Amino acid sequence: MSEKRTEISDLGEFGLIDHLNEKVKLQNDSTLKGIGDDAAVIDAGDHAKVVTTDLLLEGVHFDLAYAPLPHVGFKAVAVNVSDIAAMNAIPKQITVSIALSNRFSVEAVDALYSGIRAACEHYGVDLVGGDTTASRSGLVISITAIGEAQKGQITYRNGAKENDILCVTGDLGGALVGLQILEREKQVFLANPDMRPDLEKYTIVTGRQLKPDARMDIIHELRELGVVPTSMMDISDGLASEIFHICKSSNVGATIYEDKLPIDKQTFDTAVELNLDPITCVLNGGEDYELLFTIDQKDFEKLEKHPDIHFIGHISKAEEGKFLVTKSGTAVTIKAQGWKHF
Repeated sequence: MSEKRTEISDLGEFGLIDHLNEKVKLQNDSTLKGIGDDAAVIDAGDHAKVVTTDLLLEGVHFDLAYAPLPHVGFKAVAVNVSDIAAMNAIPKQITVSIALSNRFSVEAVDALYSGIRAACEHYGVDLVGGDTTASRSGLVISITAIGEAQKGQITYRNGAKENDILCVTGDLGGALVGLQILEREKQVFLANPDMRPDLEKYTIVTGRQLKPDARMDIIHELRELGVVPTSMMDISDGLASEIFHICKSSNVGATIYEDKLPIDKQTFDTAVELNLDPITCVLNGGEDYELLFTIDQKDFEKLEKHPDIHFIGHISKAEEGKFLVTKSGTAVTIKAQGWKHF
């Protein structure tokens, strides 16, 4: 009798995380939050430390055919800082581990680290260690970020409650559309190396893909305004997917409104040019690294006039489900496609 084999793709990324987490038992009182949020939370006496780690692989998370090494370095830090931001915490330190194949020169490593250092300066974090080793399959980058916050300020995924307002920062869908443009121009170049990439009119969307910026500015502003979100995540796998996470963790439902979803004009126009539905790009495009959060209604007036926070819907009872209300007033069930890793 052959052993049962379950494909990882049958579970998906989050199913695999849940499967592995079933067998994990926390042993230390200082571990306030383990697996299951944007970062782990560790008791540090009068405050808490938050810790997160992300792995980026060449050919999976970035393509050096069009991603400059300094941008790759900056993005590797930004995606980790974004997870710290999603806990309503302030990043303080990072460690960087890289695996390199022999096609990378010292100058190439310097270019990568110039982006890492620029991100450290931008976010006010210290590079405090890491590891280097050889790779047989291109460049691998693993970054761990450590942040801190007062325990009462930390925001988890599980705090959303009925009638809370759903908010997002910035605009959405740009990173996905930018990736499609970069891939299209790469194919044109491969077919004819004499062709120059035509990227001038796509600078916003390609920038969203190549060099995203974690929204630490919003976290500092929320502090100044005295607003602690009831739940929060960063948008790395797509808006719909992140709404599902908050709803699952908080045991709630949600309704969002198509006419409230923020989309940049260049994202919209480029999506149409590529025969993509702009709203689908907003809902299911990953890697925007904006923040999705919920606030109590009493905090609405504090954020009402903020130019970069958009109120896209509200939280409802779990049994009411998850819906998108279209511009014509039709309620459509939200499906979370998100980013498929396996």
